[in-house]
Amino acid sequence: MGGCGRSGSQRSVHTAGLSSESLGSLVVTHPFHPLCGERLDVLLERRWGAGRMYVCDGGPLGSVGLPQEATDRGPEPAQRPLTFEVLVELAAVFAAVACRSGGGEDL
Repeated sequence: MGGCGRSGSQRSVHTAGLSSESLGSLVVTHPFHPLCGERLDVLLERRWGAGRMYVCDGGPLGSVGLPQEATDRGPEPAQRPLTFEVLVELAAVFAAVACRSGGGEDL
């Protein structure tokens, strides 16, 4: 498999780790996210549904996946109502944090 040019596949290749190009940083804006207000370096960006998913360096949490809506790259927080889907996303975030911290005894 060659390292240059396009292959016959329509599948995109994510090479953020191999590129010298920075993907910048973002601020976590979701009010219930444990890293709310923190600026994180973007490691990888992917299409996710109708928006984007950013994989960021979460420091002690390791790599953190954030939907565009939970960052300063998404709509203003007040423009997104608290819906069932938002609560499901929040539960997933807390579950992921609890797993990484060894069981979530403090949650």
